[in-house]
Amino acid sequence: MPRKRRAWSPDLFYHVVMRGNNRQEIFQHAEDYAEFFRSLYYTYDRYPFEIVAYCIMNNHYHLLIRSPNESLSKVMGTLNKRYSDYFKRKYHYCGHLYESRYFAEATMDAKGILAASRSIHRTPIATEKPMVERMEHYPYSSYYLYKTNPIISPIGSTFLPSCMPVYSKQMIEDYCLFCEQDEKEMND
Repeated sequence: MPRKRRAWSPDLFYHVVMRGNNRQEIFQHAEDYAEFFRSLYYTYDRYPFEIVAYCIMNNHYHLLIRSPNESLSKVMGTLNKRYSDYFKRKYHYCGHLYESRYFAEATMDAKGILAASRSIHRTPIATEKPMVERMEHYPYSSYYLYKTNPIISPIGSTFLPSCMPVYSKQMIEDYCLFCEQDEKEMND
């Protein structure tokens, strides 16, 4: 029986998660992360999209992505195949690199986009044993770009800060403060 086609809207951002098969490491060395970004730019050249948040961990990755012209399935299929082919060649790996099809959840409004991006950016510090002390210290996350050089296309974007309730010159800093707040501070 064929798989059900995924719903796709060119106007929505999707929180995409792709995990290694059996939660195995799919990024083992710095070159692997670099190749993933090359694959991402290769895909972008073929099917332009916008990413406003990402975090690449050792056994999975997160993207907050919108594909206005081509289906998200085509974008993700190209990206995952290109990276998978690289990984299999480099590590003489046979079989499925990924656990299953990518997970994708649509974000319906600015509040949802902010919540998804915050969650993505907090991934390196939200693990059982935090990978870094501060989010901007994790090199494979777009949070670093927001802290140091927020206007880098197609990865970085000013879209997220403009979702903040108060739009001001301080929008990037406000967005970063929003991400840095822990749950207790947000509920107070």
